[in-house]
Amino acid sequence: MDRNTIMAVVLSALVLIGYTIVQVKFFPKPQAEQATEQTAADAAQAEGEAEKAEAANAQVQSFVQAEDTNEPVITEQQYVIETKKARVTFTNKGGDIVGYELLDHKDNKTGRGVEMAENVTASNRAFALNFGGTDGSVVNDLFVVKEFPEENGEKKIAFAKKYSDFTLVKQYTFKDDDYMFKMNVVVDGGENFTALDFATKSGGNASYTLRTSPQVGPQFNPKVDRYESRSFIALNEGKGKRIRLGTNQYKEYNKPFNIAGIGGKYFCELVIPAENGNFQTAWYSTNASGSVMSDAQAMLVRKPTTQKQTNDVYYIYVGPRNEKDLKKYLVADANAWKLSGIRLTDALESSGFLGWLEAILKFILETLYKFVHNWGISIILMTIILKIALFPLTMKSSLGTLKMQEMQPKLTAIQNKYKDNPQMMQAETAKVYQAAGYNPMSGCLPMIFQMLCLFAMYNLFNNYFEFRGASFIKGWIDDLSDGDSVYQLKTFIPLVGNHIRVLPVIYLVSQLFYGKITQMGGTLQSAQSSGQMKFMTYGLPLIFFFLFYNAPSGLILFWTVSNVIQMIQQVIINKTKLAASAQKSNVVDVKAKVHGGKKRK
Repeated sequence: MDRNTIMAVVLSALVLIGYTIVQVKFFPKPQAEQATEQTAADAAQAEGEAEKAEAANAQVQSFVQAEDTNEPVITEQQYVIETKKARVTFTNKGGDIVGYELLDHKDNKTGRGVEMAENVTASNRAFALNFGGTDGSVVNDLFVVKEFPEENGEKKIAFAKKYSDFTLVKQYTFKDDDYMFKMNVVVDGGENFTALDFATKSGGNASYTLRTSPQVGPQFNPKVDRYESRSFIALNEGKGKRIRLGTNQYKEYNKPFNIAGIGGKYFCELVIPAENGNFQTAWYSTNASGSVMSDAQAMLVRKPTTQKQTNDVYYIYVGPRNEKDLKKYLVADANAWKLSGIRLTDALESSGFLGWLEAILKFILETLYKFVHNWGISIILMTIILKIALFPLTMKSSLGTLKMQEMQPKLTAIQNKYKDNPQMMQAETAKVYQAAGYNPMSGCLPMIFQMLCLFAMYNLFNNYFEFRGASFIKGWIDDLSDGDSVYQLKTFIPLVGNHIRVLPVIYLVSQLFYGKITQMGGTLQSAQSSGQMKFMTYGLPLIFFFLFYNAPSGLILFWTVSNVIQMIQQVIINKTKLAASAQKSNVVDVKAKVHGGKKRK
């Protein structure tokens, strides 16, 4: 086994060992020992929560019995509950939510807080119920309303409607400093009550369907904001399913889940039933019902129930789709509801099997930010660090390419000579590699590792919540999660939109210069190869320019800085290649003179 092969094996082993260490450090699996130590605490917490649930149920039932739920309500009215996190607007029609403004997150398009109850209409409201399956209409009856006095930081409101054989109650409870609220759906059966069981058009049965908001904010234009999206999210015991939503979709998700909802790029709505197994299926819909944009809505179908009194408890998270806020529900002491083991972090967008690498890059980025306090500068510094760290691999790969070019005539001759004998062709090729001290794997590993870093960086910069609203250069790049803008046009231009942006132009220029410098470091090509090289040098950058014109400025900043550093590195590589070629030519000339002198003697 030659030295290069041994080096390739050692590098592969180091990558695997590093991967294992990172997985253990950043993504530890739940340990049985930790669960055993917390058994007593969890049992006490569960007992306390059970007592609270029983007290809440008694409060709701007393409301049902004490209030005259047949009291006529002439007009629709709205009610508002405001916490430190949100301003929530209710209607007594169906007891639904018609406005959900996040107070600490601004929508740049509206100038107000991000609205999480978008596209609300008279027939489709946030957290509305309809009896039976998704094919039914939402409950549009006017409900009796009870507003509870604030107590220990809790704000409550309840809506009740008495039907012929049961009373329906919807109660909402908010904590003052938490993105999550609790929703009780109470069905109190009368003497004639047998079951809450309705046939659906699909042939099944259901008691009711709970809807999320028709659409979540912030507002976006799919034709321009191509990096914004909506996804249906279904989570089940640590496993996550994220289905990116298109247009005019109405589909069933019939796999097991204990958390479901809708997620945008930076915000999400997630419904967590206190009792797993209540839902029998879920649907997601993007049918257009509002005037702002098409819907992106989850519809959760509850199983039929024959209990005379049911109190379904749902915890509903409406807030940022970021790790800092979602991870609070893993530990009871970190959230106001004292919930634990709720894996909302599975709703985050991730790089899949590259999540470990993304976590390392995020750690480096956040560490740099602690010193410079500017996310744009942090991106530049991390890009420089990453490129310097990878430069030895880049250099090795480039010198390997030079060796490959030198061997190409011999390899071509072998291919022509043994084209009918693959085994002999392989054996002779291996001899050429061995004589030149070249290992094909030594050139592949650096490229593979760089591609992995590129994919992880792309997902990190495209979805990192902290970039939202983060300014790099005031007046030019005011939001790293959005494209830069120096002027807004009144007309819409295809592929570009209505903003004049400078950063994509700088990126294009840097990409063209980088391609030119890379081409200067190559050797003479055939006509066909020359055409391909021209397309790579000029065609691809132009295509990427239009593809990435409206990309987040943080992402384009990374690519632009990366191009500039790669240009500097490529100049160094080109000089090294020239020196190596010159040295090779000198050796050949000396040998020729020596052999020539011997012949003259």
